[in-house]
Amino acid sequence: MTATPAGCGAPLTREPLSENDATELAALLKAVADPVRLRLLSMIGSHPGGEACVCDLTGAFDLTAPTISHHLKVLRTAGLIDGERRGTWVYYRIIPETVARLGAVFTPLAAPVPASR
Repeated sequence: MTATPAGCGAPLTREPLSENDATELAALLKAVADPVRLRLLSMIGSHPGGEACVCDLTGAFDLTAPTISHHLKVLRTAGLIDGERRGTWVYYRIIPETVARLGAVFTPLAAPVPASR
């Protein structure tokens, strides 16, 4: 997806999305359109130091470890998080640029668009 220049409106309101941008954006939205994945993303981003061990994440859910791993893989494949193995555990962190792209889609315009009559 094309980066939004500083001060510009969100892609949805600035101009129609290209087919490629819409496909990329849909993949990001699909990745976060699950309550477990949305919570995982939030837990990782708000964790002290900006990264969380998978051991810190699994206890918050009434799900099996393989299910949590699946959700983390979906977030990682979408480019929203990255992980690094340290010994037995994997530590995850948000990829700020990708999360910012997702957030920029819904950022309101700096000035309201006049209503058409």
